[in-house]
Amino acid sequence: MSFKTRKVQSVIIWSIIALAYITVWLIPLFTHYNGVASGADEAFSILRKSSLFKWYIVPLFVYVVYLYLDEIKKNNLAGICAGLSFFLMDAFNEIWNGLFYTATGFSAVWMCSFPTAYQPLMGWNIEIIFMFLILGLASTKLLPEDRDATILGINNRHFFAFIMAWLCVLVEILLNKWGALIWNYSWWKADFPYLIFIIGYWPFFEIAYFVYDMKNTKRQLIFTSTFALVIVISLTIFISLGLI
Repeated sequence: MSFKTRKVQSVIIWSIIALAYITVWLIPLFTHYNGVASGADEAFSILRKSSLFKWYIVPLFVYVVYLYLDEIKKNNLAGICAGLSFFLMDAFNEIWNGLFYTATGFSAVWMCSFPTAYQPLMGWNIEIIFMFLILGLASTKLLPEDRDATILGINNRHFFAFIMAWLCVLVEILLNKWGALIWNYSWWKADFPYLIFIIGYWPFFEIAYFVYDMKNTKRQLIFTSTFALVIVISLTIFISLGLI
């Protein structure tokens, strides 16, 4: 019964997420924007510039490698695949965010403004990349051993995904208020944070926990490697065509 509850809740959750994605992706087709929004030119001007390199990214990289090697030593392949899937979901979001900027010519949905050591996409910098690689891995540490247990009638995986996603939204709102994140659309702002939650973070945790609970390691590895291949191919194509 608990498994059935989780399955039904998963269908509802992913239906909401899919509808939100489609709605946002259709916006450039029906909306015309004049000029270029605040921060867009600045973000575009530093895309993939190696001259931004700072030495602090080296120890950050080493720390991320250390964390994943430590999980390999513990034979926690479920956590590794979940953490990587979490990160790949973020990469998926960053790709369409870059395409959104190209489609509107006005602004990406979100952009970074503070100095960075490297910025591969409009709303994605190397510091964020390392952060998501760590956060995805760390988020699995919260999960109870019983994947079918419920909290207030909600499967615990969905419960923690919901809570963690909203906590991330609160951090995003703070970063926006501090000027570290730039938002130029009325439907993506602190006063209307629902889309930030639904497509900005909720799917990250949902997909990570889905992968974490797959029945065997083979399925986890196939899913994660296939997802990674799709992301790499997408980045290669869109970057080479100048679309992101």
